[in-house]
Amino acid sequence: MYPYKRIFVIVIDSFGVGEMDDAAAFGDAGANTLLHISEAMDEFQIPNLQSLGLANLCPLKQVEPVKSPLGCFTKLKEASAGKDTMTGHWEIMGLLTKHPLQTFTETGFPKELIEELEKETGHKIIGNKNASGTDILKELGRRSMDTGEMIVYTSADSVLQICGHEDEKYFGLLELYRCCKIARKLTLKPEWMVGRVIARPYIGENAKEFKRTSNRHDYAVAPSGKTAMDALKEHGLDVISIGKIEDIFSGQGITKAFHSTSSVHGMEQTIDVAKEDFCGLCFVNLVDFDTLWGHRRDPIGYGKELERFDEKLGILMETLKEEDLLLITADHGNDPTAPGTDHTREKVPFLAWSPGRIKRGMLKEQESFAVIGATIADNFKVAMPEGTIGTSLLKEIFDKRRI
Repeated sequence: MYPYKRIFVIVIDSFGVGEMDDAAAFGDAGANTLLHISEAMDEFQIPNLQSLGLANLCPLKQVEPVKSPLGCFTKLKEASAGKDTMTGHWEIMGLLTKHPLQTFTETGFPKELIEELEKETGHKIIGNKNASGTDILKELGRRSMDTGEMIVYTSADSVLQICGHEDEKYFGLLELYRCCKIARKLTLKPEWMVGRVIARPYIGENAKEFKRTSNRHDYAVAPSGKTAMDALKEHGLDVISIGKIEDIFSGQGITKAFHSTSSVHGMEQTIDVAKEDFCGLCFVNLVDFDTLWGHRRDPIGYGKELERFDEKLGILMETLKEEDLLLITADHGNDPTAPGTDHTREKVPFLAWSPGRIKRGMLKEQESFAVIGATIADNFKVAMPEGTIGTSLLKEIFDKRRI
């Protein structure tokens, strides 16, 4: 009935492949997440990504390009104004963001917002600055446990993050979620509007033991309009999300959601979903690349995470069927060798593969991430919602001769 019955879109969170033309305006001239990871590794084994043409996108120290790629590949430019998770994911599904969401990197959150948050939550707030999540735990985690004060901080992203100990005698997970919901309500005001409020629970008794847990929860602002996912859902197709996709889209356009404890777990969930019978989209986000390695400026850790991903990718490719399409991409860059801890304004990879129905070779560079959502909608013969962007690549990747 459709060229592809099932489409799997995997977002390797922050996996850029070279600076955008306007990267200098974002302070990101010379950024190239993939290249600089390769240069940092003594050995770099990613045979499955290599076979799909990843190393053909830019010269790598450790990985050779292939003469006969298994699928087609190119780079995608970001059309939206930004370099954050929500902007990138929304654009993948067809939404153009013309104005970046609010950030509070330099000064912390305004006094008026902090006072409102203290009043409505009943907690005195400490922190209120741009900080690493692990560093602020070392600094203030024990104090919060002793006093009941609430740790609030931000990062280079459009986020308000709240830390609380999971144990109820200190703060409690339910209390943390309650406070985050209040923060989300307050930050819907235009002057305070951040993309996400993030609950950051932790465990441990002192700075040496503190560890953030997988009970993180993101409270995202709703997408600015309907996406390709809504179009699929409204036509009775399955839209399965894995990882933080449900949070990024505030549950919009999703029929079933799975949350992941790690990127490896996310791939294991994807493999399990591939063994099920469904018709539609499986949309996956693998966040560890960004949070554990990109922001922490650890290129070797990032490279090893890619190797773990590549191993699971091989299993997924063996699991997929003739009528399946696999698309691998990213939402922005986060060059682990760049100064600071911010995302980097980069192009992202587009790797397309099917066990039996795919053209092969390099495609021309695309002007928007939104080609992905448009391709998915075209495949399932549904119209993209009004106001979305993107041009389908279905004719460029689907090989009728191999049916």
